[in-house]
Amino acid sequence: MGVFFVLKKDANGSKRRIFFVLSLLVITWFALLGRLIWIQVIGVHQFSKHQVNLVAEAVSQRKQGVTLHTGRGDIQDREGRSLTGSEVSGLAIFPLARGRLDEQKVTELASILRMREENLYNWISEVKSPTFARNSQGKIISLSEEQSLAIDQLALPGVISLPVTERYQADAVATQLIGYISQNPDLVQREYAEELKKGEITRNTLIGASGLERSFERLLQGVGPTTVSYFVDGKGNPLNGLKARLVEQENQFYPLSLRTTIDKSLQQKVERWMKEEGMNLGSVVVLDAKSREVLAMASLPEFHPSRIDMERGNWVNRAIKQTVPGSVFKTVVAAAVLEEEVVDPDETFVCDGHYGKYGFSCWLEEGHGEVTFAEAFAHSCNITFARAALRLQPGDLEKYAEKLGLTGQVGWQQAPFFKMDSFRQFDGEDRGQIFSSYTSRNDEGVLIQTAIGQRDVQMTPLQAANMVATILDGGKKEEVRVVKEIRYKTGSLFHSFDSHEIEGESIDRYTAYQLRQMMESVVDEGTGKSLQDATWNLAGKTGTAQTNNGKNNQWFVGYGPAEAPQYVIVVVAEQEPNSGRNKVMPIVKKVMNDLAMP
Repeated sequence: MGVFFVLKKDANGSKRRIFFVLSLLVITWFALLGRLIWIQVIGVHQFSKHQVNLVAEAVSQRKQGVTLHTGRGDIQDREGRSLTGSEVSGLAIFPLARGRLDEQKVTELASILRMREENLYNWISEVKSPTFARNSQGKIISLSEEQSLAIDQLALPGVISLPVTERYQADAVATQLIGYISQNPDLVQREYAEELKKGEITRNTLIGASGLERSFERLLQGVGPTTVSYFVDGKGNPLNGLKARLVEQENQFYPLSLRTTIDKSLQQKVERWMKEEGMNLGSVVVLDAKSREVLAMASLPEFHPSRIDMERGNWVNRAIKQTVPGSVFKTVVAAAVLEEEVVDPDETFVCDGHYGKYGFSCWLEEGHGEVTFAEAFAHSCNITFARAALRLQPGDLEKYAEKLGLTGQVGWQQAPFFKMDSFRQFDGEDRGQIFSSYTSRNDEGVLIQTAIGQRDVQMTPLQAANMVATILDGGKKEEVRVVKEIRYKTGSLFHSFDSHEIEGESIDRYTAYQLRQMMESVVDEGTGKSLQDATWNLAGKTGTAQTNNGKNNQWFVGYGPAEAPQYVIVVVAEQEPNSGRNKVMPIVKKVMNDLAMP
């Protein structure tokens, strides 16, 4: 009896365990079924927290094609010349051509293109994804109307002439200023959630990653790309029976286009001259002295938007990045001591080449001897400026740097601006710096180093250019513009960027006048004498800054013509050898002589 009770009890326990396991399996099966229904039916267009469209993703994996136009708005120079490519008729090659080549037609195609038949045949045979024919410089071969017609009449499978606009051409200019576009699903999800929800863009939409492409992203977004595509199997082979498909978005008003202030011809010359002078790292900024519009902004090392190397950092626009200014900062010291009336331009100082402590010395080892303050500016005497700066009150250097626009961002900005809480024309623009947050403003050694633009002092070439324009305008501070208009596709005006004053105190007109007189003396008798044979009379300030790795930054900031200023120029060659030749002054002369031509 006891044994029977135990067996019955074990049998009941086994049934409960079986029931529990079966229930768990049923629940799991229904959960998986529910998840499958959600993925396949309910959430197919907005799967997961990232709102992934599974249908679109599946189709994209079985589709290959070429983009004829990104659909983004064009970026133009001040005369309406495109800086982001123009439409050409190109030779498109699809893998459809593989295995079905008519040798006679390939011979005719080679004759039309003026190419070697063997090279053309091999190239078409080996193509694995849609592409356009390019020349040795990597530029899409532009076909004439006659060539396009002849190619299409050949009816060679997978070979066709198509109108294409390559956004970043091999000979593109102002590439760091313009920036680049890329796929960044996380950024799209984070910053463009509203557009993503409305279906205006997808997670894989190309968006601006730097430069004007990024700062004007919401305004450059088009209505979608124009593409030619076809479907492939799992191995990437074309599916027979399915024709290539053209997807083209039509809108009368969009995309919008940007009309910049850049002079494309001048920009091309500036970039060429920088390379001719052997500059490897640096920048050039040319401004219209009156309007504060950027006419040219070039940066080295070279960068092409189709070849991104994030570690190398050549995509960075060095014209808006802070660096050590050296004696260019003496302009701020001069403004401070003159306006505070602690130094007179004709006051005499004595420089014997050494300060006497801190290891501080003048760049001229034997010293400048007895010089007036104005002469010390012209000859960039370190000892004179160190002693003059010590007469200022704590905080004066920062105050006058701010008065000249050297502590904040100087590019055009507005908040709010259309759909954006804040907007800046220059993406990634740095602020300037006089002292670090840990540096004493009262330490003598710190002050004398700061007076010659060393220690913690940092400024951007754009800030330096705007400082010169501020001096020329009698102390009036304004923001710098690089885009002046946004236009509809029809050409009518969408928005124009008016001038913006920079808030805060400024130097007085007489101080500005005194600074101009001293900047003229730099070229007339001082460190800028190599510019005396320029077409115009020029004025400005030279600078040589020691960097942390023992090399020098070479600077020139100035303007011309001296009598009636029209243009401001800043040239910076960074990380140059101490014993190397000056690469800045020849570039300054070439640019200003070019601007002086009628």
